[in-house]
Amino acid sequence: MPLIICITGMPGSGKSIVSKAAIDLGLKVYNMGDIVREETLKKYGRITPELMRRVSVDLRRRYGENIVAIRTIEKALKSGEDVFVIDGVRSLKEIEVFKKHGNVVIIAIHASPRTRFKRIVKRRRAGDPSTWDEFVKRDYVELSFGIGNVIALADFMIVNEGTIEEAYKRARHILARLIEDVHKSRS
Repeated sequence: MPLIICITGMPGSGKSIVSKAAIDLGLKVYNMGDIVREETLKKYGRITPELMRRVSVDLRRRYGENIVAIRTIEKALKSGEDVFVIDGVRSLKEIEVFKKHGNVVIIAIHASPRTRFKRIVKRRRAGDPSTWDEFVKRDYVELSFGIGNVIALADFMIVNEGTIEEAYKRARHILARLIEDVHKSRS
């Protein structure tokens, strides 16, 4: 069974830093948000914070709380990798999906709301909120999915209030140790 490293954290906390460290270590990363972005584009032909929220909630309402996880794991398993990363896990139902297909380790990354908002406004990713009110609404949606429970049960926690380099170094250390453990157990 593969090792499935799940990254969780509120929007803007720094999940992409952990993903970058994983990629730099040669791991394949699957971003759950990409599923929602693809669905939003398919349905509306454009991406806005409101449309992303709407599609995210609608997908889960129509197909079940774990639909994004199911679609993500289907993509990931096709790779045949013995270790891969899932970025953007939001609920324990999603964790349950991944546990059916491999050994799961959860890495949570945390930053304060003010820090996250500043980062989100600066990065300007499609579907990101541009006002504090939109940001708060998005946080409430994320929390309604159960992301707080996943963060609380994480195997590793990275507090990302400092520099990108500090968070990257911590993430790389954790990931390298996990990869090493997999290789030791298989030899």
